[in-house]
Amino acid sequence: MHTSVEDLKMANMKVKILPALQDNYMYLIVCDATKEAAIVDPVDPECVLDAVKQEQVNLTKILTTHHHWDHAGGNEKLLKMCQKSLQVYGGDERIGGLNCKVKQDDSIQIGDLKVTCLFTPCHTTGHICYYVEAPNGERCVFTGDTLFQGGCGRFFEGTPEQMYSALIEKLSALPDDTKVFCGHEYTLQNMSYARHVEPLNEDIQKRIEWAKLRRATKSPTVPSTIAEEKLWNPFMRVHVASVQKHAQQSEPIATMGSLRKEKDNFKAHL
Repeated sequence: MHTSVEDLKMANMKVKILPALQDNYMYLIVCDATKEAAIVDPVDPECVLDAVKQEQVNLTKILTTHHHWDHAGGNEKLLKMCQKSLQVYGGDERIGGLNCKVKQDDSIQIGDLKVTCLFTPCHTTGHICYYVEAPNGERCVFTGDTLFQGGCGRFFEGTPEQMYSALIEKLSALPDDTKVFCGHEYTLQNMSYARHVEPLNEDIQKRIEWAKLRRATKSPTVPSTIAEEKLWNPFMRVHVASVQKHAQQSEPIATMGSLRKEKDNFKAHL
């Protein structure tokens, strides 16, 4: 495995970080009070069911961020392997096993946990991020391939305007202490580009050193927080003068497009 399995235990919920494929992450979300659970992007069904058995929880839902095979490709197999029906959520008809299509602001319950769907098209036209709130105020967001630590997804099916809406208008508006669980272990590559954009940003350099230590022991670099992403992620900083100067733009959406175009061809130097 590219990363060791790790549990993030909070007062009202637990997030089990499950590595898959070369650099993907799946996440088992557990409501502590009810032991109900949901899995985000279960591309490796066997691993998911092992985790469900180990945690002794009741898996009821699949939350799919988007239709790409490395996120949705395990849905149908997991449905077959389970001895019961599961609700499969997503925002795109191309998602395997989909039986609960969702849109912006739709609400889902995982036991006592409230999940709000955020429609974030760009990487794909049907991408959904899932914002989870516990009764005591703990919160996290599962961002698939829209927001990565220090970066964002490629604009495969969308525009700079759409990624601006996703990152700045929707995700940046979440509370600063929201934990961010993204779809891939891309932190060091993304932070290398962030340092290229803002070489004087000390928050970026500190995170690179921290991430190197984490990866040396095969530990995950997720989660970050929304507040942290605003400090070091160039795609969350398109209003900042130093980022606009690097992009040779004077307007945030044009800056977003310019950064993504450069990042598409950027070779990371770690």
